[in-house]
Amino acid sequence: MKSTEKIPVVTKEVLIPFILITSLFALWGFANDITNPMVAAFGTVMEISTAKAALVQFAFYGGYATMAIPAALFVRKYSYKKGIILGLVLYAFGALLFYPAAKYEIFEFFLISLYILTFGLAFLETTANPYILSMGDERTATQRLNLAQAFNPIGSLMGMFVASKFILVALDSDKRNEMGELIFTNLDEAQKAIIRTHDLEIIRNPYVILGGVVIFMLILISILKMPKRAHDSNQDSAMDSFKRLMKNGKYREGVLAQLFYVAAQIMCWTFIIQYAENIGVTKATAQNYNILAMGMFLTSRFICTYLMRFINAKKLLTIFAIGAMMTTSGAILIEGTLGLYSLIATSFFMSLMFPTIYGIALNGLGNDDSTLGAAGLVMAIVGGAIMPVLQGSIIDLGTVGAFSAVNFSFILPLFCFFFIAIYGYRTIKVHTN
Repeated sequence: MKSTEKIPVVTKEVLIPFILITSLFALWGFANDITNPMVAAFGTVMEISTAKAALVQFAFYGGYATMAIPAALFVRKYSYKKGIILGLVLYAFGALLFYPAAKYEIFEFFLISLYILTFGLAFLETTANPYILSMGDERTATQRLNLAQAFNPIGSLMGMFVASKFILVALDSDKRNEMGELIFTNLDEAQKAIIRTHDLEIIRNPYVILGGVVIFMLILISILKMPKRAHDSNQDSAMDSFKRLMKNGKYREGVLAQLFYVAAQIMCWTFIIQYAENIGVTKATAQNYNILAMGMFLTSRFICTYLMRFINAKKLLTIFAIGAMMTTSGAILIEGTLGLYSLIATSFFMSLMFPTIYGIALNGLGNDDSTLGAAGLVMAIVGGAIMPVLQGSIIDLGTVGAFSAVNFSFILPLFCFFFIAIYGYRTIKVHTN
C-alpha cells in the first residue's frame, strides 16, 4: 500500500497533455447536461409526449452507440491526436446544425443535429479515457481517470447553469398563470407559432456558441504537439482483440454495468425536472435542483478520488451502488419534497461509477486491446438512449397503481444500480485479477 501511495498519479512529463485532454472531459460534460433539460423544454414547446421528447436522449446517446467502434478502429489505425481532431470537427458541426434546425422548426432536425454532435463525443471519449489511463503507472490508472473525470461534472454544472439561467427561464411556453397552469396550452395556433419561434431560438443560441468554442479547441489542439501513444507495429487485428475481449468475463460484465450506469444517470438527471414539476415546481426552478445534484456529484468525485488511496475501488463501487439503491428507493416511496431530495442524493453515489467501472473493466487488457475495449465501454452509453424513452412512457401513464407514475418510473434506475452492485461484488469475489 505504501509503495502505491508514492507513485505519482500524474508525472511532470505528461502534465500538459493531461491538462489538455482533461479539458475535453468538461467539454463533453457541458454538452451532456445542457441537453438533459431539453427533454422537458421540447416536450412543452413542440407539444409532444414525454416519451417522444425523450427521443432527444435516444438521438444523443444513440450517436455514441453508432460511432464508438468506428472511432476505436480509426484511433488504432492513426493516432490519439487525429481521433481527437476528428471528434472536435463532428462535435462543432452537430452543434452548428442547431441554427438551421431552429429556422425550420422541425423536431427531427434537432434530433439529427444531436446525433451528429455525439458522433464527435464518441470519438473524444473513446480516445480520451484510455489515453488518461495510459499516462502513468497502471496501479494509479483508476485514480488518474477519476481525477480527470472530476472535471467532467464541472462542464456539466456549466451546462446546467446555462440551461437554467439562459434557456428554461427565458421560455415563453413555460409561463404559468396564477393557478399554476401553462398559458401556452390555451393559446390559439397563431400565438403559439410566435412563441415557438422565439423559444426555439432561445434553445438554439447556446449550441451555436458551443460550436464556436469547440472550433477554438480544435485549432488549439491541432497546433500543439501531443505525445504519441506506444505503438506496436506487430499489433493484432481488431478481430483478434475482439475475440480476447469476449472471453474476458470482467470486461464483458463491465460493459453491461456501464450500460446500466449511464442509463441510470441519464434517467435521474433528465426526469428530475418532471419529478419536481409533479410537486408544483416550474422547469427553471427544477433545474436548480439538478444543479444541486451535480454539485453533490462533483464534490463526491473528489472525495472518492481521495478515498481510493485507502479503500479498494471495487469495494467502493459496491458500497456506492448500494447507497444509490437506497436513495432511489426513497425517490419512489416518499412523496413530495423529501422524495425529491432523496433523488438528488443519488448523485452523490453515482459520482465514482463511470470511471471506476471503466478502469476495472480495462485493467490488465494491455495496449493492444485497450482501444477497442474502451470503444465497447463508450458504446455502452447507448443505455442512455434506450432507458429514458421507456421511463418517459411510464411517466405518460399518469399513475401506476397507488404510485404517481413519475415516482414509480424510478424503479428503472433502481434496477440499474442493483446490477452495478452485483458487478462490484463479482469483481471482488470472482474477477479478482
